[in-house]
Amino acid sequence: MVEGTEVKEAAATKPLGMRKNGKQWHAPKKAFRPTSGLTSYAKRAKDRISQAATKTKEKELKEEKEAERQKRITALKEKRAAKEEKERYEMLAAKMHKKRLERLKRKEKRNKLLNS
Repeated sequence: MVEGTEVKEAAATKPLGMRKNGKQWHAPKKAFRPTSGLTSYAKRAKDRISQAATKTKEKELKEEKEAERQKRITALKEKRAAKEEKERYEMLAAKMHKKRLERLKRKEKRNKLLNS
């Protein structure tokens, strides 16, 4: 830790050069940060870790919920598609039945004409 303080002292004694406004007799000012130094770095790091864990858990839950939603949507779409397909086949069957009936009627008419 002694080495770290030497680096800080060297940075503090470093000449900054001429001030832009020309008032070299004033002490250099630092930025006003009222909340700096109130919480320790360890506490901030711990908070960051807990926030990251919370965020990942929330993301996981959201993904799970979205997956469930997509599953319901796909099931509904498949059900609707199956229903449409069934209706289409029923229509085709009805058409085919009608055509077959018409074909039989024509055949019967031909037979009647031949036999009469």
